[in-house]
Amino acid sequence: MAERIEINVPDGFKNMKGQFGGIFGVVILALLVWAGFSSVYTVPAESQGVVLRFGEYLETKDPGLQFKLPFGVDSVLVVPVQRQLKQEFGFGSSGATNPSQYARSRSEQSAERSMVTGDLNAASVEWNLQYRIEDPKQFLFKVRDPEDTLRDISESVMRTVVGDRTVDEVITIGRQEISIVALEMMQNLVDKYELGLRIDLVELQNVNPPDQVRPSFNEVNQAQQERENLINVANGEYNKVIPRARGLANQSIQEAEGYALKRVNEAEGDVARFEAMLVEYVKAPEVTKRRIYLETMQKVVSGIDKKIVLDSDASSVLPLLQLNQNQ
Repeated sequence: MAERIEINVPDGFKNMKGQFGGIFGVVILALLVWAGFSSVYTVPAESQGVVLRFGEYLETKDPGLQFKLPFGVDSVLVVPVQRQLKQEFGFGSSGATNPSQYARSRSEQSAERSMVTGDLNAASVEWNLQYRIEDPKQFLFKVRDPEDTLRDISESVMRTVVGDRTVDEVITIGRQEISIVALEMMQNLVDKYELGLRIDLVELQNVNPPDQVRPSFNEVNQAQQERENLINVANGEYNKVIPRARGLANQSIQEAEGYALKRVNEAEGDVARFEAMLVEYVKAPEVTKRRIYLETMQKVVSGIDKKIVLDSDASSVLPLLQLNQNQ
């Protein structure tokens, strides 16, 4: 039969065992709390979360409450995909927080806005572009500095577009076209380089000649405006006088045509009447001759105020004229 052996453990070892058990429990509890907090995260409404596992891209999460592996296995980069971002060229707005938004010194601003046009004139062009982050994965991992690359693309494209146009087009009538063409070219390069950005607007701000030649340029513009004003005044006088002259000419032509038509109709009527009279005359010459004579005398006599009828045997009419002198 086996003999039972009892070993007496000192009280100090028992106390140490209880202390280690308590510490281990606390550590386990702390780890569970840390795991709980580090496995839950929230993506803001205007952003997307890019999940990395051991530093390598895993997936992209939409806004809301999300979960990931704790203890630093998964990490999340929040990218504001709905936020309107902005870059300025040739000038800088005060209070800007994005380092890529503005030039860092006046010399850089001056260099950015100084350009040469297609007709070898100088122009000072200030512009800004507004953009959004369309693909967070490309934005974070395809290019090292996507926003700095966008600045270089924007400046290169704007110099190309301005260099294809005259200074008058750049400063006056061609600004809208420049913005449209520049936006299209910038977007093509952004897509080619896979920056993950979407350009919403390219807007020209102040476009002027350089300060050194601005007074001369203003004088040329003033002369051109005066020339246009004189041309407009002359065109106004032309438009006022010419239509009136044309109206008078048309009126005279219409009056002449009416008079000619009237004379032709009268002549045709006289001819028709003469021909009808000739037919009657051929039928009865004496009667027709007498009728014509009487009609003619009726027209002549009706136009005379005083009429004196004499007998063919009368020798004198003086006494009769004296008697009727006061009548």
